[in-house]
Amino acid sequence: MTRLRWLTIVLPVIFIGGFELLSDTLLDPYLPFPLDTIVVVVIVFVVATAFSTLAFRQIDRLDEALRARNAELEARSASARALYEVSVAIAAIADLDEILRAIVDNARRLLAGEVALLRVADADGELRLRAWSGPPDAPEIASLDGFGGKAATRPPLEAPLLRGDEALGTLAVVRDPTRPPTDDDRSTLASLASQASIAIEADRLQLELRDLAVRGERERIARELHDGLAQVLGYVNTKSQAVDELLSAGRLAEARSQLAELSAAARSLYVDVREAILGLRGSVASGGGLTAALRVYARRFAEASKLAVRVEATDNAIRLTIDPAIEDEVFRIVREALTNVRKHAAAQRVVVRLDVTEAWLVVEVEDDGRGFDPAVATTTSAPGDGPQRLGLATIRERAAGVGGRVDWRSGPAGTTVRLTVPVEAEPETGPPAEAAGSASAR
Repeated sequence: MTRLRWLTIVLPVIFIGGFELLSDTLLDPYLPFPLDTIVVVVIVFVVATAFSTLAFRQIDRLDEALRARNAELEARSASARALYEVSVAIAAIADLDEILRAIVDNARRLLAGEVALLRVADADGELRLRAWSGPPDAPEIASLDGFGGKAATRPPLEAPLLRGDEALGTLAVVRDPTRPPTDDDRSTLASLASQASIAIEADRLQLELRDLAVRGERERIARELHDGLAQVLGYVNTKSQAVDELLSAGRLAEARSQLAELSAAARSLYVDVREAILGLRGSVASGGGLTAALRVYARRFAEASKLAVRVEATDNAIRLTIDPAIEDEVFRIVREALTNVRKHAAAQRVVVRLDVTEAWLVVEVEDDGRGFDPAVATTTSAPGDGPQRLGLATIRERAAGVGGRVDWRSGPAGTTVRLTVPVEAEPETGPPAEAAGSASAR
């Protein structure tokens, strides 16, 4: 091509130069001055016009191709901007139906369609209309004209909604059949279909998360009812039968003793119910922070249990912001520890301390009760008949679930439960060791 361009310049020069040479030699007798000059000028004009015409035509073709390329790039840029704006608008919508309506509206607008239809597969795999955009009779187009089938008189521009290799549905746009779809049209529709797939999958995962959260909360409530209320109610039933038998036998003194124990169990049951109600109200309120939530709970717990409960926190602990799931677990661990104190420690005062040390949250629950031996604090018994389940396994499991650990120190003068939970990148040295002189192992 480069040689051909040079020939358009060299050939006219050679032709004109050769004619000038002939006019001055062989043709000189036949072309006297000024006729030879006139002939040379005419020939130069004709040759220049012919080759200029060829050159201008080539330039025009290049200019037209450049304009077409620029128009294509501008169209792609406009489509990309429109898709970005659609993505931003959709990201601000929480409801799935609104998201799908926005997608079909924009599909119809961006592709200049008459109707846009989004169909989603149901549990049986059958496609059902979920969202549409167009005239009032647009949904009927899904069954008219053989929509999407071989008999279609207006075959749609269609893109699948995919989750991996699984088809979730289709997004289709019906438009003027005289406008054949371009690659950009197909790319735009595929992008919108991908956004619809992401929205549908996100909604499905959100529903699953809610279901898991509900099931987890139900299991927690069932576990707490079984470990606390169910055992106490069983104990109350046993004591009631014993009192009835003692009264029938005329053993009033023993019956009064059993009634006193029954009354104590009823009071314990009342406090258990109050604590269960506090637990159902939620854990850490959004935006309130762990320290604030523990202080609110400690105040209510103190009113119900008649224990003096104080929450102490360093500035770092008060300002700490961690994952809400970790906050909830820490809150529940402290709640379980306080319940153990009320049921088994015979304490008067409890102190909850929070601190942040080397990217670890450290929480201590210290009481002034009678203490216990973890080696012999086993699982079951009725209230008043010895050590009841202290919830040590539950606390340990909750701590392990958030990457933390729990240690106990107990003696005749009280117990300290110490929880350490990572709140940033876990240090290689592990959780901080207890400082000498901290709450003593009494």
